[in-house]
Amino acid sequence: MSATTSTVAVTIEVNGKARRLEVEARTLLVHLVREQLGLTGTHVGCDTSNCGACTVLLDSLAVKSCTVLAVQADGSTVETVESLAPPEGPLHPIQEGFRQEHGLQCGYCTPGMLMATKSLLADNADPDEDEIREALEGNLCRCTGYEMIVRSIRWAVEHPNGLEDPS
Repeated sequence: MSATTSTVAVTIEVNGKARRLEVEARTLLVHLVREQLGLTGTHVGCDTSNCGACTVLLDSLAVKSCTVLAVQADGSTVETVESLAPPEGPLHPIQEGFRQEHGLQCGYCTPGMLMATKSLLADNADPDEDEIREALEGNLCRCTGYEMIVRSIRWAVEHPNGLEDPS
């Protein structure tokens, strides 16, 4: 007896581009983004929702894409780390903050951190250290100890236009 796989059509806007895709009903959003759309900046870290490496924005809210079925995103907008800046630059101020303040080491958690930060700053343009730490509670970094990540986010807050900021 062979198992049949049901597919479902989903319409989703990813990084500003409308897409209509056929997905298996059990496909996770992280796999749709990485495997079907080729946006590999979103990382699969733990597959258990503990690490946050797969964080994307779903209708402007930070979510762990390993916990969302692709069919749940039907009709929604998704932003991945690739939406922050074009490959030729310039870097988004959040990315530049991570560069300026050495907020990454191995870089595996960085895309999730960047997207969680974008969500935070959309809600709170001037978070203090405690608010930054609280916003990143669901994103694990095994390399930096978070001090440089917090400084990176503060840099982005203080330089909202990136390096072009005259301050």
